[in-house]
Amino acid sequence: MSDPLLRLSYPQPVTRPVRPAVPVGRQLVNAGLISQTTLLEALALQHQLDAPLGEILVAEGHVEPEDVLAALAVQHDADRVDLTIDPPKPVMAQAMPAQICQNFGIVPWRWIGNTLLVATTRPDQLSKVSTALGQESVTLLPVIAPICQIHDQITEIYGAQLAHQAAFKVPQELSCRTWAPEGRSRTRNALLLFMLLALSLLIFPAFLATVFVGWALLTLALSSGFKLAALVARLMHRLPAQPEPAPRPLPGRLPRVSVMVPLFNEERIAEALITRLSRLTYPKALLDVVLVLEAKDNVTRATLARTRLPRWMRVVEVPDDGTVTTKPRALNYALDFCQGDIIGVWDAEDAPETDQIEKVVSKFAVAGPEVACLQGMLDYYNARHNWLARCFTIEYASWWRLVLPGVSRLGLVLPLGGTTLFFRRTILDELGGWDAHNVTEDADLGLRLARRGYRTELIPTVTYEEANCRAWPWVKQRSRWIKGFFITYCVHMRHPTALLRDLGFKRFLGVQAMFLATVSQFAALPLLWSFWLPAFNLPHPVTMTLGEAVILPIASFFIASELLNIAIGMFAVSGRDHRHLLPWVLTVPFYFPLGAIASYKAIYELVRAPFYWDKTQHGTASGDVVEPIGETD
Repeated sequence: MSDPLLRLSYPQPVTRPVRPAVPVGRQLVNAGLISQTTLLEALALQHQLDAPLGEILVAEGHVEPEDVLAALAVQHDADRVDLTIDPPKPVMAQAMPAQICQNFGIVPWRWIGNTLLVATTRPDQLSKVSTALGQESVTLLPVIAPICQIHDQITEIYGAQLAHQAAFKVPQELSCRTWAPEGRSRTRNALLLFMLLALSLLIFPAFLATVFVGWALLTLALSSGFKLAALVARLMHRLPAQPEPAPRPLPGRLPRVSVMVPLFNEERIAEALITRLSRLTYPKALLDVVLVLEAKDNVTRATLARTRLPRWMRVVEVPDDGTVTTKPRALNYALDFCQGDIIGVWDAEDAPETDQIEKVVSKFAVAGPEVACLQGMLDYYNARHNWLARCFTIEYASWWRLVLPGVSRLGLVLPLGGTTLFFRRTILDELGGWDAHNVTEDADLGLRLARRGYRTELIPTVTYEEANCRAWPWVKQRSRWIKGFFITYCVHMRHPTALLRDLGFKRFLGVQAMFLATVSQFAALPLLWSFWLPAFNLPHPVTMTLGEAVILPIASFFIASELLNIAIGMFAVSGRDHRHLLPWVLTVPFYFPLGAIASYKAIYELVRAPFYWDKTQHGTASGDVVEPIGETD
């Protein structure tokens, strides 16, 4: 189990006299650090919170963490250690599996004969650790250390192993990691295909144009039918003068909730993020906000070094193992360090509603076991910044306030957004977390959840973000989404019959509309816009194969689909918070050509850099964050 020489290098344990254990709370009262009244109030609060008394007292600001650790050491007759000064040697990784260390928040520190000294903040759980290890011949004794030091040492001695595992958690048949190009074959094949298409266009221009236009019209019909069905389903459910639903009561004993916030090259976001998350009203003793930082990200590290983090917020660094540097890999790594039964994800620029966690907890408490994920809505606090920000906000209001609720009402697969997601921890572990190689890991995870029989539900809570308000960053972000959507589609369509069996025909058709049609429509937009040519007395290639008579019906269908998009946008921004955007809905058709540019960039990256994560820079928009007021209709 470990190096015997290492064991012999330490003296044999000395028998200590047994002392009666003095509870932590009583020690703190005796030391004059808290009053008897404060202790009684904390004990009463503990009946509602699934947290140790010491953590409650720290979270409420009554004592310092060091005071609680010192009291724990006295209570359990254990030594205090500073792992930054006296860390465990690398060979201690042999003492126990990394998974047990992460599950219990411990790290093996020293061998003394057959006794293993374990650094922990929860010495009361060592009996469970012994059971999990299944090594009856080994005696575990606690030494007390801060949890941040314990996590740092887990990273130090197990980091390379854990980082590699984080990149390969999802089974290969459900991962896109096999998409990686082998040598130059993918580039060569792509060039041959491009040359073949160019040659065909020279020889048979009208025929090839007709084929492309036919595909564009087919996917437009699929996409428009999908949106129309979702709109009708949403409006039928939206009754006039519908009263606000009464808030669900919270469960008797509140669970711990961990929320991961991935950061990368963030220069200005840290202080604003802390300010926004400090407004949350969920008990801080049960809130575990994990800032996920790449080990090679010196920019964000320097930013955090200048920032004082609250006690319920901590940093987990993801080692560089030479595989990929993506958000899903970072989430997979940090997931094993999370302490909560509910796991959430926010982005760096997010401003969630203050009672968002309460809504999540109360919903999970009454939801059936098949509900694995709760998805909140996204909105934007800089919608007035410029025209691009206005159109971005209109697009997302249409998606989150009309289309997705309609999709939910229709019983179709809900594609997840990248933020304001909350999962049951056990189910997330069961599915292997996120596909570390997929640049739209959220959409892929939503599809995998549905295939396993789990459901995602929307909850009436809003998170405010920064709308992408500059053209080239918008193109970069959208190209990543288009690339990821197409890769996700290809992964799950490797075996179409299996996907059809898992989802059923209706949801299978919905996947075609959400993934294949969406990607195709961005790329085919110039073909559809070409039907304005006859209006300017210019010829259209399809007239050579299909005749002049098809131009009017096709153009009319294209115009009808645009009117549908405008109608959806009008409905989406008709609420009191978005009415200022109503005149701008008419300009949205001129916003989507940027998506065509993004689609061609995505096609290039599908060949050359399928796993490249084009980072969206946050904190570039001016203006203050609005206070969330919770308009969720």
